[in-house]
Amino acid sequence: MLKKTETSSEEIAKLAGVSRSTVSRVINNYSNVPEKTRAKVMEVIQANNYYPNLSAQVLAGKKTRTIGLFFIESGHVAGDSLNNLMITSIIDYASSFGYYVLTSIIRNSEDPKQVLSMKEPFYQRRIDGGIFIGAANHEPFIEELVAEGFMVAVVDQLLEGHEEPNRIVVNFDYDHSLHAAVDYLVGLNHRQIGIINGDMKRYAGPAKYQAFAKAMSRHQLSIDERWMLQGDLNEVSGYEAGGRLIASTKELPTALIAANDSVAFGVIRALQEQGVRVPEDISVIGFDDHMLSARFQPSLTTFRMDFDAMMLKLTKLLIAHIENGAEAFSKIMIQSHFIERSSCEKI
Repeated sequence: MLKKTETSSEEIAKLAGVSRSTVSRVINNYSNVPEKTRAKVMEVIQANNYYPNLSAQVLAGKKTRTIGLFFIESGHVAGDSLNNLMITSIIDYASSFGYYVLTSIIRNSEDPKQVLSMKEPFYQRRIDGGIFIGAANHEPFIEELVAEGFMVAVVDQLLEGHEEPNRIVVNFDYDHSLHAAVDYLVGLNHRQIGIINGDMKRYAGPAKYQAFAKAMSRHQLSIDERWMLQGDLNEVSGYEAGGRLIASTKELPTALIAANDSVAFGVIRALQEQGVRVPEDISVIGFDDHMLSARFQPSLTTFRMDFDAMMLKLTKLLIAHIENGAEAFSKIMIQSHFIERSSCEKI
């Protein structure tokens, strides 16, 4: 004989000797229920492992207490310690506020099927809002969700004229960091400085480059296009950029600023394989303060980005908007901290 796995609110009401509306008031923690009645209903609920039907709650306009976490990433997310930190931080903080996290990876944001699978939880009301990491600065499907009124939080975005109250954006202060990086290198007598850019479709890529160009101009230093290298945000792209640099010119810069620490690891490895010493021949600065940066050889000078604090602020603000509504556009700016190690040298 099959065991029945679902219990209805009507059955709970019958077993507790109360009305169905009383069961509903207990579940939703209404104050107008006598404590003795509440205790009796809760005892029956726990004894029967009763959970309210999610579909019924959604139809009644209630929250699911679930947020979506969407990574736009073509590579291997699990192998990156920074991605792991952001995922676990969001789950940890959401859980502390009583929320679940539905997580999904979008390998190709231009694939209609993948975009549809990402949008479905919003339209089916399975989630109350979503966090997006790795998206292009202008991602059409995110703009559609914002236009539909869904609560959306985006890491690394800045769109002029898009300040809807249901949009939250969070960024690092790249302008401050890049000016500090150039100032530091100039203080070490470097004048021939190059940069390995990140993904230029994302906000951070052009934001860092523009800040770099302004900092160079402030020091009256020219930008040499041979040392402006295209990259991404992974070690392979840094290694390839280093190989292209050595193959394309005999005159190397005396310093390089990498898009992040993973890129710095890659370019240092490429340089060392070709007999170029770091920092004796070229100084290298990274960004993020990767968990391996202090143990890398040479230990990497970098900017520590407090991703944990970023994820806390982002998650907390999204949940506050879900529960209380949002009246104004929200933008979070996180500062970085300079970490001096051994990958840079005075000339």
